[in-house]
Amino acid sequence: MATMDIFNSDAFSQRQMLQAYESFDYLPQTVRSLGLFTPEPIRGSIAQIETRGNTLSLIQTSPRGAPNEQATVEKRSMIPLDTYRITKEDTIQASELLNIRAFGSESEVMQVMAEVNRRLTGPTGIVREIEYTWEHMMLSAMQGAMVDADDSELINFFDTFGVSQDSEIDFDLDNATPANGALRKKCEQVYRQTRRNSGGSFLSNSSVLGLCGDNFWDDLNAHEEVTKRREVMVQGGFADGLSGIFGDDNIVRFGKVAFVHYWGSDDGAVGVGTDKVKFVPLGVPGLFRHIMAPGEAFSHLGMPGQSVYVEVLPDRERERYVRIIASSYPLMLCTRPAMLQRGKRT
Repeated sequence: MATMDIFNSDAFSQRQMLQAYESFDYLPQTVRSLGLFTPEPIRGSIAQIETRGNTLSLIQTSPRGAPNEQATVEKRSMIPLDTYRITKEDTIQASELLNIRAFGSESEVMQVMAEVNRRLTGPTGIVREIEYTWEHMMLSAMQGAMVDADDSELINFFDTFGVSQDSEIDFDLDNATPANGALRKKCEQVYRQTRRNSGGSFLSNSSVLGLCGDNFWDDLNAHEEVTKRREVMVQGGFADGLSGIFGDDNIVRFGKVAFVHYWGSDDGAVGVGTDKVKFVPLGVPGLFRHIMAPGEAFSHLGMPGQSVYVEVLPDRERERYVRIIASSYPLMLCTRPAMLQRGKRT
């Protein structure tokens, strides 16, 4: 039987456990695989976001020698935004390790380490649940409001930055035909509204990605305008890297607007709505950020935040269990929510 004393070895230190977590590949999750959220460690629990006016204005002509028009000083303000705690623990009872013995190809420590890692980073481990929660938070932030596990709003970025969202676009797939070009025109509307609301951050190689719910995706792919135009639609030449993630067969493109199917969770907890499409700007620097705050231990104070903190806490009084805790302190931030467009299937 394994003794609880093995948890005092260096193999179970916080640093070693974090390295064990970092050696595992991330789960294949759509939003995270796009790499849109820039990791940004901070040293406190509150992120300070600076906003400033950046509207361009026309300059009135004037006679030579006349006084120059004076530039208006940009208005700047700081908005404090809280980070949030995600934490979960698992308990391994001593009785569960009863038959682990130090023989064979693995040592006692290695066998117990394998069990701890399984409970931490296995397919249903607590770190994987944190990553799954990140996906939920990122997806909601890409729609303008970071939400909690119960779908209650933690922060609404439209309210935070004092902007409004454009009306939902009805793609009217039942009436769009190749003759009237309605679907292509809707895509142009999405692209133009995204670009106009970018405040100049939309670059020459920026594009727009539409994450489609099940019914929207099925009807889009079966639509006459798509099937007849598929051979002439632009399938390559993009710097968005979508083909490597989804494959060309799973992408429908109209100019600089691409559509992909978002595979939500089976229980519907993570998704975009079966009849909906949510549009996300690609190639816009700093649009989405994964703010990472420090943990709660004294050793974390004043240090840059990490994505995940892992702790292994043995029962030192009775040696009956060991607690495994994984924690994260994120804020999934959208800095220009006015760019976010949305559509529906009718």
